[in-house]
Amino acid sequence: MQNYLKRLTLLATMLLIQSCSLFSAGESATGATPAPQALTINQGFVNPIGFYDAAPNFSWQLPTSTTVKAQSKYQIVVASKPSLLPLQADLWDSNIVSSSQTTFVTYQGQPLNSRQQVYWQVRYWDQQGKASDWSEIGQFELGLLSNQDWQAKWIEIDSQQPIELNRYKTPIHIPQYLRTEFSSAKEIAQARLYITAKGVFEAYINGKRVGDDVLTPGYTPYKKRIETLTYDVTDTLETGQNAIGISLAEGWYAGRFGPKRHWHKKLELTPKVLAQLEIEYTDGSQQIVLSDEQWQASQNGPIRTSGLYDGERYDANYELTDSSGAWHQAGYQATDWLPVKTSPLDADILLQPKRHFTSKNKQQLPAISVHQVAGKTVFDLGQNMVGVPLIKVPMRKGETLNLRFAEGINPDGSLYTKNLGSAKQLDFYTAKQDGIIEWQPTFTFHGFRYVELSGFDASQTPDTSWVTGMVQYTDFELTGTFNTSNQQLNQLQSNIEWGLKGNFLDIPTDCPQRSERLGWTGDALAFANTSLYIADSHAFWAAWLQSLREEQFDNHGVPVVVPNEVGEIVQAGWSDAAVTIPWDVYWRTGDRQILAENYDMMRRWIVYHQSQLKDGISQMWTVGDWLQPYSKRKDSRRGETDHNLISTAFYARSLDLLARSAKVLGKEQDWQKYQQLFLEAKQTFQQHFFSPQGRLKVGEQTQTAYLLAIGFDLLDEATTTKAVPHLLAQFDAAGGHLRTGFLGTPLIAPVLDKVDRVDLAYELVFKQSYPSWLYSVSQGATTMWERWDGYTHDNGYAKKAGSLNHYAYGAIGQWLYDRMVGISPLTAGYQSIRIAPQITEHLDFAEGSYQSKHGLIGSKWQRNDTGLIMEIVIPPNTSAVVEIPKLMLAQLADSAQRKQISLGEQIEVNGLSLADALKRDDMSLLNTTAATTSIQVGPGQYRIQVK
Repeated sequence: MQNYLKRLTLLATMLLIQSCSLFSAGESATGATPAPQALTINQGFVNPIGFYDAAPNFSWQLPTSTTVKAQSKYQIVVASKPSLLPLQADLWDSNIVSSSQTTFVTYQGQPLNSRQQVYWQVRYWDQQGKASDWSEIGQFELGLLSNQDWQAKWIEIDSQQPIELNRYKTPIHIPQYLRTEFSSAKEIAQARLYITAKGVFEAYINGKRVGDDVLTPGYTPYKKRIETLTYDVTDTLETGQNAIGISLAEGWYAGRFGPKRHWHKKLELTPKVLAQLEIEYTDGSQQIVLSDEQWQASQNGPIRTSGLYDGERYDANYELTDSSGAWHQAGYQATDWLPVKTSPLDADILLQPKRHFTSKNKQQLPAISVHQVAGKTVFDLGQNMVGVPLIKVPMRKGETLNLRFAEGINPDGSLYTKNLGSAKQLDFYTAKQDGIIEWQPTFTFHGFRYVELSGFDASQTPDTSWVTGMVQYTDFELTGTFNTSNQQLNQLQSNIEWGLKGNFLDIPTDCPQRSERLGWTGDALAFANTSLYIADSHAFWAAWLQSLREEQFDNHGVPVVVPNEVGEIVQAGWSDAAVTIPWDVYWRTGDRQILAENYDMMRRWIVYHQSQLKDGISQMWTVGDWLQPYSKRKDSRRGETDHNLISTAFYARSLDLLARSAKVLGKEQDWQKYQQLFLEAKQTFQQHFFSPQGRLKVGEQTQTAYLLAIGFDLLDEATTTKAVPHLLAQFDAAGGHLRTGFLGTPLIAPVLDKVDRVDLAYELVFKQSYPSWLYSVSQGATTMWERWDGYTHDNGYAKKAGSLNHYAYGAIGQWLYDRMVGISPLTAGYQSIRIAPQITEHLDFAEGSYQSKHGLIGSKWQRNDTGLIMEIVIPPNTSAVVEIPKLMLAQLADSAQRKQISLGEQIEVNGLSLADALKRDDMSLLNTTAATTSIQVGPGQYRIQVK
């Protein structure tokens, strides 16, 4: 929360500075048109090594300046050496291209190969035809792109000890330590370590940790693809003798993870590592050090056991050191170590460079309080988080520190662990000497707010410095901010943000604490749009969608969990993520490639959907509107909305998005085909499920049924108008509360907005009684919950224990950013922007910003005694439609009343009357109504006053 508030303060300061000097900051020192900036490739990578794509695309931003408004032309040059740029580009010269495009420009030069180092520059011509300076040189280095690039072998300990089974009949894999030594006698030009594992690893060279990633290489469909990593290790090598050490644990690959390890039958599935160190010397010669038969291994290291569910056991008495140093340093006497056994690469399992960012220690949370209960000491971090603890605790020799983790505490202050299932979330540390020990687990992660310690030096008094939470998630940047005059709403935003952090650990999970932590597609479908505003999750989704493609079944069905750990289960509203998420990513980023990569999967998913139709109505199985409150079904978790309606609605929705995708990709025949199928599905849906009076005629009357029909545009205009009162009646019947689960909730505010009932959307957003978004906030939530009543001050934890870190209901964030703050795309990737905040008496102000591919977009509105002030930032090479409100939604106790308060008619823009401001070349009037005045503006900073 502290970092979140710092970012908001930074945004406010930044907007203030921009209002004075936004444009002058970008001026070129030479007086020429300033150079482009923020160079990236593909999904936002900056100068990566070990890159995955030999046919990359390029993006850049125009600088903010007093003169640069738009790009009219560009030129990209690409070379094998930086000295060849810009005039002697030997790989590609785009020549001068007349285009405003600054994002995702596809490389069209010479073929690129594994290991190749590539350098590039770009320049542009502004709207007046003036050429800019060349940009700084960007670069990237390709990884090993195919299995044929690997000479190394998979290695693992050659132990004759039988593998133990736990009570779940799952193997217990003791972590391995593997090492080798080699000599280097020449001056080194560069060195690269290519490495991956069946399991998770940490690597060392000469005692130095390689990289700072955690739980590498990550989680993919291992039977299809394993991601590899590339590290620049030039500075870690020494002249003379060198050592490589690798620690290896089971991770997702071989451990007790998921309810069903469906893709293997044998207990021989064991952790393995693959490593290839390639050294180039200044004299042009090369040396390659491979994982092979020459390595040695031990399982007698300090990490005695480690699993994702059960935690880690560390015994310092087993630390691998001798008089020569540690086990990963040259000269260590590994006399009692065992040989390794090798295995060749699997021809049918692809080794490919990791295509999104690794996970890292991203943030530290110090404990805020400590209390005693039943002889145990409990530390409160003040925030539900995901990661591991960093402990600095006094210990006595031979004693074992016990650590337990939980998201909540019971009334007596003890840990609440009922919602963890079989995930023990236990760590242990055994001390080898008296004194302060400093340690954090390596190959596990926990979901927790509270940490319980016992077994430390009892003569010492615990204090908060003993425990710090190391927050771990995928290494993307947070790109969106949101702040209002309502602190509970700000806490909701914080909860949404922490839900993202906690569940974006290499894949999008459903929960991070219990014995599940799986990539459920329905949760991802609900939250993808929100995540794309909060964080630079473009690469994250692109990588997970590759896993989705790889897991698609031969019958074209898509599993409900990816990577698939639950078998051949296909389900409407969950598996439809195969279509909805590619479209969401495209719409928010402008990346057409995301549609091209996934188009065949999307098309095949429709084929499966069609196999489930009977007379146009989908019979596909679904768990329904999952966890709808107050459901009267026998299995109340499944909601009350008719399942065939849900399945048919999602079939039509997927057709609609596939048709749009075909149009974007220029597939004209496909567009016509799927558009026609969508229109037919829409007609069938309306005729089967709705009466001519717009009333649902199949199944229970539910909010979700109407939200799907209207939100997915499945009723004609006249029927939609007639359906609106029936929708509103469902909210009235619920006492002005929501009655939706995972599928209906994301649609509530957008649909109410669509039918001109933003007043009701606001009432629902600000409602604090159960069930509502702010209800959990009022009950002390610091993350989003799986159930609306996961915990209450009056009744404690829900009887059916649920996750207290579950991001699906955070989907409300999309509407908060799009409409409360008022920043949304009019065209894909925010090339054209809509600034249209909905002003309400619930708030004195709302503000937000989004770091788009084109630059910073900012929007703030504030009410005062004289009317309304709007402050807007529009980045270069874009335009915006600004809807200036002349009316405000009043705060009403009775939702049946609708009242709007006049904000005024007199409008000023940057100190000029609107009439005078419209004389500028970059501003025009679009339309005016009783409620709004809409203008189109170009890049710049605008202060609009409505008096």
